[in-house]
Amino acid sequence: MNQPAEDRTGGDASDNPGEPVPDLSMSALAGQYAAKAGVRQDESGRIDVLQSIGGMRGLAESILPGLLFTVVFTILRDLQISLIVALAVSAVFTITRLLTKTPLTQALSGLIGVGICAFVANRTGNAEDFFLPGFFTNAAYIVGMVVSIAVKWPLAGLLFGFIRGEGTEWRRNASRIRAYSLATWLIVAVLALRLIVQVPLYLADNIAALGTARVAMGVPLYALGLWFAWLVSRPALVKKEHPPA
Repeated sequence: MNQPAEDRTGGDASDNPGEPVPDLSMSALAGQYAAKAGVRQDESGRIDVLQSIGGMRGLAESILPGLLFTVVFTILRDLQISLIVALAVSAVFTITRLLTKTPLTQALSGLIGVGICAFVANRTGNAEDFFLPGFFTNAAYIVGMVVSIAVKWPLAGLLFGFIRGEGTEWRRNASRIRAYSLATWLIVAVLALRLIVQVPLYLADNIAALGTARVAMGVPLYALGLWFAWLVSRPALVKKEHPPA
């Protein structure tokens, strides 16, 4: 007996109850993004800033390659050695995660990022160009966050909504959208401040000051912005009414 046409082409998802149906709704996508972003709460319910940036290991993975590149180049004035040192320390972090069987995402993305920076600097022969790709990445994040505010899906809401138990229900409340939009603007301000300070240093060929600013205004400043964004987007406390005595 011939099968019905819908069965021959795979049929409806409900015909295969044993197979999980991927949820492609905006709520599900937002949840996946929030989970991958790594934002965490501590036991008191506040944002755990250190864990949200990957802990001490994540902090080191973010800071050390650029810091060592700046220090080595400032001392030796040798671009090739400086690039090798930056790549080597980033590779060590990745290998360490492989050996300890811990999540590779941050270290691997860091290694790729350092590799791109090293490639650009090596091609141009200018040490300050090691930091050039970061400007474009920073600008892309700014554009993405501004767009998220414009379409009323502010990024801070996606980061914080799920760990607060709001899911995407906050989008039904105009005051919550405004709160998360303000929180997102705070993160945008942090990213914009990086460009305002660092681009002039890049144009002035001041590699020592640029490298120092890059370290100070990297993960530490982002973590501070994340903390303030969490504070300004806190839901209003609902007062409990006590029954009359």
